[in-house]
Amino acid sequence: MAKGPKKNTSGRGQRDLTVRVKTAKGRKLSSTLWLERQLNDPYVRRAKADGYRGRAAYKILELDDRARFLVPGARVIDLGCAPGGWCQVAVARTNALGEKPGKKIGRIIGVDLQEIDPIPGAEIHQLDFLADDADEKIKGWLGGQADVVMSDMAASSSGHKQTDHIRIIALCEAAAELAFDVLAPGGTFVAKVLAGGAEGELQKRLKQAFTKVENVKPPASRADSSEKFVLATGFRGRPDGEAPAGD
Repeated sequence: MAKGPKKNTSGRGQRDLTVRVKTAKGRKLSSTLWLERQLNDPYVRRAKADGYRGRAAYKILELDDRARFLVPGARVIDLGCAPGGWCQVAVARTNALGEKPGKKIGRIIGVDLQEIDPIPGAEIHQLDFLADDADEKIKGWLGGQADVVMSDMAASSSGHKQTDHIRIIALCEAAAELAFDVLAPGGTFVAKVLAGGAEGELQKRLKQAFTKVENVKPPASRADSSEKFVLATGFRGRPDGEAPAGD
């Protein structure tokens, strides 16, 4: 199991461990608070020590510890992969670099709007996932079925909670459509959503397509965040046997 950062339970030196950041001239208070939170976040510090590109790596580690879908030999599509932490975890756990003798070698395909630095063991593509031909391109790169489709995508924040919720559900629905098209039987779909009430139809369709559907908030997800992850395992086929979109 991936272990979370150790807590200081002694009470001694607790105040001294907290980094305070003064608001610099020209910098918004919100930016100062964000910087202060980052500096004091044990997962941020641990990510630097472990060589991950961001604290989000621990979210997929914890989700995989729960359901064990990133197994050696797995074929994985990572949507919205920047900055690359989820790909790094997937490379190691699926043995994409072939570093585990006798184990199957996985394949990782990462997709994102922005260009990101190469990740050893992963094939990275810069692509607008919502473009008309995106699904066909991704399926072509994969060259077959996937075992896992995972998404940490999030729309830019509008500052309006319900609007942001609807936007991220739309991204999740688009990711699910790709999963329905490319997953092999028994495959896994995992994607970030925000609590808010608009995910009813998505949940309904996922329950028709997968053996088990859970809503999980991993320990690495900040307590004050409304994010959670839908974890769907045991792919059975498109909901109610419907034809792929566009057919």
